[in-house]
Amino acid sequence: MIKFQNVHKTYKNSGVHALRGVSFLIDEGEFVFIIGKSGSGKSTILKCMYCEERTNEGGVFVDGFDISHMSRALVPIFRRQVGMIFQDFRLIDTKTIAENIAFAGEIIGLPKRELHQRVQLVLNIVGLKEKADAYPQELSGGEQQRVAIARAMLNNPKIIIADEPTGNLDPATSENIMGLLLDINRSGTTVIVCTHDANMVDKMKKRVIEIEAGLVVRDKEGSSYADDEVTEEPLPSNFAFGDDRDYQSEADEVEVPKIEPSSDFFFGETPKAVIEAAKNKAARNAAAAAAAAPAAPAAPIPTIPFSDDDGYDDEEVAFEDMITDVDTLPVENDEEEALPAPNAPAIEAGHEEVPSKEQEEEEIKEETYVPDEEPVPAELTAPEEEKKAEPAHTEEDDSWLSEVRMDDIDLDIQEDDE
Repeated sequence: MIKFQNVHKTYKNSGVHALRGVSFLIDEGEFVFIIGKSGSGKSTILKCMYCEERTNEGGVFVDGFDISHMSRALVPIFRRQVGMIFQDFRLIDTKTIAENIAFAGEIIGLPKRELHQRVQLVLNIVGLKEKADAYPQELSGGEQQRVAIARAMLNNPKIIIADEPTGNLDPATSENIMGLLLDINRSGTTVIVCTHDANMVDKMKKRVIEIEAGLVVRDKEGSSYADDEVTEEPLPSNFAFGDDRDYQSEADEVEVPKIEPSSDFFFGETPKAVIEAAKNKAARNAAAAAAAAPAAPAAPIPTIPFSDDDGYDDEEVAFEDMITDVDTLPVENDEEEALPAPNAPAIEAGHEEVPSKEQEEEEIKEETYVPDEEPVPAELTAPEEEKKAEPAHTEEDDSWLSEVRMDDIDLDIQEDDE
């Protein structure tokens, strides 16, 4: 029906290159939206369709006829097959609504009776039959737009071109106007609407041709105002990936400093390589510290051997593990008895009499072990005169010894405080 083939258009006065090789095809009976930003070239496309502007290159074809190179004498005849709807309505204020609509039929020479019947028919279609005798200034914006639609329908055109038909209307009125155009399209008329009304385009889901900078960037059936699918721009057919040296630029010459991470924090699980590196680093640090400051050899811990007849276990007991509670033992004198040497040989059986358990208990009760670091009891540091004044223990005073058992005496010697 309508075909644009590599159309270029440049305005001589301003030098603006409005169209840069536009090509598309609109079949008979289609409903098409042409969208784009202001200045993208969509209005120029409409003007080329009804011969208001001529192309510099390429051609515009309607039913196979090249209208871009058509003579001026044939333009009025061609326009009888095209109905135009403008955003500013373009009604004659001195004529009534019926007279504005009939004016399009008078130009083509329709008989008055036929013209009157057509005017009543289109007024009934747009819902303005009762306002046939009103003037344009007495109607609302939506009613004036419906008058413009009725005028475009008068000659029963094959094509209706609407340039922003809902630009000056409220949303509810815009829906009524678009519904009216949709009804006209269902009757077999090709409808082409240039609009910025994104809400209306999204609701109707018709074919969308998007123009940007004089080029067709989208031509899709059942689309919306904004393309939902994000597609990557295809590479040119002659494009080839080259060597990295072919893409050197000034930015490549700038040396970017390497930023080391400020911490060992990782999102999620710490990588195994980082864990192994940390373990190796800790091992190296420990080895270096050991080499720098070798540890002194530990002193041997003295042990006291026990014979099998003393009632204790055969294994050697560490000297630090034996502590005698000095508070539970009586103090006989200030002098401490010498402890046996740590490595003294064990008493061989047969050379010396082995003491019995009762004798050992008596000896332990008389012995007092006072560690060097433990504070000396006050009674040991008292003057000699005070000690002499104290009465000596008698046999009656030692009666408490018979009540003391070996189980009450703690033979463990705790480790000396540092």
